[in-house]
Amino acid sequence: QVQLVESGGGSVQAGGSLRLSCAASGSIFNIMPMGWYRQAPGKQRELVAGITRSGQISYADSVKGRFTISRDNAENTMYLQMNSVKPEDTADYYCNTYPAQSRLWGQGTQVTVSS
Repeated sequence: QVQLVESGGGSVQAGGSLRLSCAASGSIFNIMPMGWYRQAPGKQRELVAGITRSGQISYADSVKGRFTISRDNAENTMYLQMNSVKPEDTADYYCNTYPAQSRLWGQGTQVTVSS
């Protein structure tokens, strides 16, 4: 059974950058559409970026132009490059398929952006 492990979060000042990683225990990125999700304190989890099997990419309007999703199928790893971060990007970030599967939610990685 595939497991997803997120890493790369941390504390960063507004305007800075972070690169999140999502490591899969098996081949999934070339099989399933995938996404990066985030959940801010007191808010619902939301999809911020998605990538299909064929490589089509989409972003939430709130991160468009600042975040970049990518994947390395050979390494079973997906990334989220976060540039020009804002305090409102503060959240726990998760990777999952799209649509998300409840069994695949991991621990997430926390991102805190200070102004």
